[in-house]
Amino acid sequence: MQSLFYSGVLDLPWWGAVLAALALTHVTIASVTIFLHRHQAHRALELHPVASHFFRLWLWLTTGMVTREWAAVHRKHHAKCETPEDPHSPQVYGLNRVLWGGVLLYVREAANTETLERYGHGTPDDWVERNLYSRYKIMGIVLMGIVDMVLFGVLPGALVLLTQIAWIPFWAAGVVNGIGHYWGYRNWPARDASTNISPIGILIGGEELHNNHHAFPASAKLSSKWFEFDIGWLYIRVLQALGLAKVKHVAPTPRFVAPKANVDLATVQAIIRCHYDVLSNYTRSLKKACATELGRLRRKSPEAARVLKTVKPWLGKEQGALGASRQLQVAQALKASQALATMYAMRGELTALWSRSAATGEQLARHLQDWCQRAEASGIAPLAEFSRRLRSYA
Repeated sequence: MQSLFYSGVLDLPWWGAVLAALALTHVTIASVTIFLHRHQAHRALELHPVASHFFRLWLWLTTGMVTREWAAVHRKHHAKCETPEDPHSPQVYGLNRVLWGGVLLYVREAANTETLERYGHGTPDDWVERNLYSRYKIMGIVLMGIVDMVLFGVLPGALVLLTQIAWIPFWAAGVVNGIGHYWGYRNWPARDASTNISPIGILIGGEELHNNHHAFPASAKLSSKWFEFDIGWLYIRVLQALGLAKVKHVAPTPRFVAPKANVDLATVQAIIRCHYDVLSNYTRSLKKACATELGRLRRKSPEAARVLKTVKPWLGKEQGALGASRQLQVAQALKASQALATMYAMRGELTALWSRSAATGEQLARHLQDWCQRAEASGIAPLAEFSRRLRSYA
């Protein structure tokens, strides 16, 4: 009896049970990031019915999550990010509540019929979904618990099941939704507060690269820099090689040619497609100009230099992403530097380029041509250098 309590059919040592728990949990992580997130919520890839149903079955056995509910809550998060309607923003609810109670926020929003009707379209609605997975959510976890206890023993099996059940609620609903909108590094100036938690995406299947995802939500690949690793993308490539997956979208990669004398429609289209790359480079140019201006002001007006240094981290952000008090501080600081004031204003003009939905392609090309001419005639070296690069997008 005692043997059955501590060891099951596999009769593994304690460390073997730990490795088994981590391996089984990792299958759940892969199911969430590949099936629920990239395939269902964002349609970044297509999955063969065999792979799709395996992921659905595994998620039913280990999480009890319903595909329609998960996709709907996540889509609403993107649509209402960092607003009071965001289901789980730490900017609204506070980091502690999302980190430790993110799963409760998810459950609350998943019960919102309006959210499901508006954002839950296109998810599985076949017989097995209606009559098993959605109807008997807990049954799958009970079955998995029985299997775990038979394989590993009653006590080890219960601990393996607990690991499987707790991993996603904490790491995905808590860490990604909490820390991923509060602390970390940013590759792209997305309009929300999303961050990359770690450049190595293994613990949550690549979801650690959350800023990359918010910048390019329809991309099947979450890594974007050479030093980043997205294990979920590795699994997708393996599935693709086996004929079980087809990638539909990845983040655009900028291409460059020699700077064009006259901006044309192709240049405009390339800039709009790669606008996050454009903004990132503009921010670097702005910081370069800021460093020059700080050196000048330290000699002429140390107090103005101190004020400018205070607002320096905010200069790369859009005005709409700053509160009213910070906008006022930036405006006051920029009075001491005409060069920075010019670059800050022209950044707004540039971002308006991909916001002018009513303008024709020819109008946008003329706007961009005028912008580049003024930038290169400004006498501000970093701005002129950036403009020449802008005319190189292809």
